[in-house]
Amino acid sequence: MVEVADRPRLIGVAGPSCSGKTTLARLLAQRLPGPTTIFSFDSYYRDFANLPTAAKARFNFDAPEALDSELLIRQLESLARGESIERPIYRFETHSRAAECEHLDPGRHIVVEGLFALHWERLRPLYSLSVFVRADDRLCLERRLTRDVAERGRTQKSVLSQYEEQVRPMSHRYVLPSQKYADLVVDGGAPIAESTAAVLSKLDRHAFDS
Repeated sequence: MVEVADRPRLIGVAGPSCSGKTTLARLLAQRLPGPTTIFSFDSYYRDFANLPTAAKARFNFDAPEALDSELLIRQLESLARGESIERPIYRFETHSRAAECEHLDPGRHIVVEGLFALHWERLRPLYSLSVFVRADDRLCLERRLTRDVAERGRTQKSVLSQYEEQVRPMSHRYVLPSQKYADLVVDGGAPIAESTAAVLSKLDRHAFDS
């Protein structure tokens, strides 16, 4: 069993889709002392391999129910205790999980990033620091268009339709309200180095206060 003092330090990073959460998480992983693990919610979407193509197109992947929250929370709690996990691998092109999993060891720090990183009550006590990345809606849409067309094989029309019908409404219903649980709010449109420095500074102050 890992002693409490040696357990990983978790940093939660939430925010709207394409606000800059992943970029911030990656830079934090480079800057934090010691080995750092990135825990992305993108690995925990439910397996919809057997769902017809038309149904997949209509399914709301921006609602909390699209994620396997029980598995996600259970595995993050294991990492927080200093235990390794077998993380699922998700294929966005087919909305399905791969047959194999990815072995993941906890680092000295774990950066938890996802739309709902501050949404579920069971997760919030795990964090040493909670961060919310706020970004203008137009910027988020621009980034989402670029990402989904280039990386996930989507058409521009389908991305725009999904954003209007699902992404924006779910963000207002579930994601933006979770900002109130953040210890720090950063601007996703600002230079990433500034946001990273703000998180590291806040993290250091939390360590000193504790």
